[in-house]
Amino acid sequence: MANSGQSPKDTYVAGLTLLARRELSEVQLRQRLTRRGHRPDDIDTAVARLKSERALDDARVAEAIARTELALRGRGKLRVSRQIAQAGIAASTAGRALEQTYADVDPDALLAAALDRRLRGRTQVTDRKEMQRLYRYLTAQGFESDRVIQLLRRRLATAGATGDPDD
Repeated sequence: MANSGQSPKDTYVAGLTLLARRELSEVQLRQRLTRRGHRPDDIDTAVARLKSERALDDARVAEAIARTELALRGRGKLRVSRQIAQAGIAASTAGRALEQTYADVDPDALLAAALDRRLRGRTQVTDRKEMQRLYRYLTAQGFESDRVIQLLRRRLATAGATGDPDD
């Protein structure tokens, strides 16, 4: 439902205002402008101008998502990759952002830190049921299942038991 009272300049200003509040991908910006009733041609023009001015940059958005998820939430690469894809960013752009962000990160140390936070001061996994819960949690946080299983088995073995979270 287009609003005929809006000009291409109004669409540009609306896009700039949205980007001033937070980083958005091109897809996210287009969705928001469409919901606000801007015409598709005006949106195309505004997006092209915002990209040429570098106010709109999917690579920068992908890097920001990756840095935030890693630094603040300690999430694994797989989950961050899904979040970048949900923002509508191309897989190639997402891949470059992930490689750059995770280049100096030890995936095993990141996983161990996530498990330690979840265990809240304990070092051992008490039983198979807890191991299964932790497996689901850690894989949902974006960690590779084989690494999760190895770490949980080591922690469970320390507790004097053995098991497989997939059983």
